[in-house]
Amino acid sequence: MTKLADFTGRWRITSMELWVTDVIDLVEPAFIEFDRDRTGRFGFIAVDGWMDCREATRDGQAHVEFTWEGSDEGDHVSGRGWASLADDGTLDGRIFFHLGDDSGFHAVRAEPQPTSRRSRRRSR
Repeated sequence: MTKLADFTGRWRITSMELWVTDVIDLVEPAFIEFDRDRTGRFGFIAVDGWMDCREATRDGQAHVEFTWEGSDEGDHVSGRGWASLADDGTLDGRIFFHLGDDSGFHAVRAEPQPTSRRSRRRSR
């Protein structure tokens, strides 16, 4: 059975349903990243998100579900999302903004091991 470790690392978001690549790469190349400790981050346009991840299986496919919080041009935002491994080793998923938009995304593996982001995550 596939585990969260199979998702671990940085993925380059190559496309999203709602926005073209030039827009999703506005601040930096769009990405989603999963760490071994069930946390992660993503960034696209001017959105930064910090994730709390849980592994799951959906329709026989490896799957991660997450909640997230972050910022969009400095405004607090939050939501949920999911990502699934495709047969070709790519990643497909959807990010939902609480009371707002949602968009599907497609990503390819950018680096196999995550870079520690503990210093960037918010502490409460």
